Amino acid sequence: MPMTDSLQLVLFLAMIAASAPLLGRYMARVYEGKGTLLTPILAPVERTLYRLAGAKVDKDQHWTTYALTLLAFNLAGFLLLFAILRLQHLLPFNPQDLAPMGTRLAFNTAVSFVTNTNWQAYSGEVALSDFSQMVGLTTQNFLSAGTGMAVAVAVIQGFSRRSARGIGNFTVDLVRGVLYILLPLSIVLALLLVVQGVPQTLSPYVHATTLEGGRQLIAQGPAASQIAIKQLGTNGGGFFGVNSAHPFENPTPLSNLLEMVSILLIPAAFCFLFGRMVGDTRQGRAIFAAMTLLFLAAFAVVYAAEHAGNPLIPALSVDQTAGNMEGKEVRFGVLNSSLWAVATTAASNGSVNAMHDSFTPMGGMALLLLIQLGEIVFGGVGAGFYGMLLFVILSVFIAGLMVGRTPEYLGKKIEAREVKLGLLALLSMPLGILILGALSTVPAAGLASVQDAGPHGLTELLYAYSSATGNNGSAFAGFGADTPYQNTMLGLAMLLGRYAVILPMLAVAGSLVGKKAHAETAGTFPTHGPLFVGLLVGVILIIGGLTFFPTLALGPLAEQFAMVGGHVY
Repeated sequence: MPMTDSLQLVLFLAMIAASAPLLGRYMARVYEGKGTLLTPILAPVERTLYRLAGAKVDKDQHWTTYALTLLAFNLAGFLLLFAILRLQHLLPFNPQDLAPMGTRLAFNTAVSFVTNTNWQAYSGEVALSDFSQMVGLTTQNFLSAGTGMAVAVAVIQGFSRRSARGIGNFTVDLVRGVLYILLPLSIVLALLLVVQGVPQTLSPYVHATTLEGGRQLIAQGPAASQIAIKQLGTNGGGFFGVNSAHPFENPTPLSNLLEMVSILLIPAAFCFLFGRMVGDTRQGRAIFAAMTLLFLAAFAVVYAAEHAGNPLIPALSVDQTAGNMEGKEVRFGVLNSSLWAVATTAASNGSVNAMHDSFTPMGGMALLLLIQLGEIVFGGVGAGFYGMLLFVILSVFIAGLMVGRTPEYLGKKIEAREVKLGLLALLSMPLGILILGALSTVPAAGLASVQDAGPHGLTELLYAYSSATGNNGSAFAGFGADTPYQNTMLGLAMLLGRYAVILPMLAVAGSLVGKKAHAETAGTFPTHGPLFVGLLVGVILIIGGLTFFPTLALGPLAEQFAMVGGHVY
């Protein structure tokens, strides 16, 4: 790796490692209801929101009540966003007089943003009014991210509380996450992006005359505010069609660095929030170490593959060290394109500064596998952490079987109920990817979306359903998503990937919160050292490999061997 690439990678990792513990400590105080520097300013707003919602903030909710409140709130958000998209031609802030979005595309988009997927089968600058972007999409960027964070806190409280009945209050957890964490960070990031040249305006699009005398329409709008929360909330939905490859969304190397750090900042901070809330910071550091190891392994594969490029065309490269630059912005190069791609698929972010369809087969496979693992390598805000806790439960259970003891984690026994619920949540990914994806290979309406033949075409379809089920939102550029069939099926995959994990994990929290904690003994398996980190990483890779390796062998692996053999698709 060239020295400049090494320094950029070290800077990125150092910024995450330095800021995540500080933010995690702050987030723990927020969710525990302790005072912060923002409390004098935001506490009156918080109390007003509780009164408007009619919430009983001092009353903990049983996990079933917590889940029903969450589902009702998300359903209301879906209906509101769907109505905005269908009626945008009648609503204000529509300077281009854009028509309403079609019914099935509006369904897909509303599901996408409510589930924190932000899958986009449209180009924002030509399909959505400023009102739809601001009131519709940006609002859901906050609320869907806040929902994931609230669920993660509820699951953490299932481990941290002793012999309790409730796992928290959804309204309180949601309001605190949005008001004290997402909103302040987004304001700061939006201002930094404006300084870097990202537009934030309600002015109409600009008509320009090119040097050749042609006419060009330059799209603009309230972009910086949406981009800030799309990164911090691991939403990923771009204001412009080409997302963070667009110079208005990501104009400079500094904006690129800030946005990449923002993608992983809150997910990484959840590790340290967990350590503080359960009273053992070593536990949070162990999970952070496991995530970091998996992240670095994935990055090493992607960077090596993209830096090597396609062996069939070395003579055509002007710069023999450039690697595979197809689909990448020259101003970002291989390093920043690879690092962003790994960050956005490790988290359920989905924003892109390069086209994943143009990555080498091995590079694309690593990105695909990161999503298929459940996006637990830091993952989405909240969602990645409770997904990782699912694998922690399975790892502790397997360790207990190996040593002949009842498995325990943080002093609480992991019994058949928790394991069954965890396995139920784990099934959501293969169901959405393999079953729904397979159904798209049968009808002509499903196959019509696949652009390329052979294994690359299979990878396009596999990536689409992995992205939807994993609530990621990125796509291989060759996949035609805006069809009635795919809008419906991918919408169902998004719902499955979101709520088929949330509900079992809330049930796990409800089961654990009522248990007493047992003191550690000499026979207790330590869950904060290198041995546990290795076991956790191994369980994740084995489960992911057993589930998805056959399809990966037919898609990107087959394409890799074909490319080496001189055949491309």
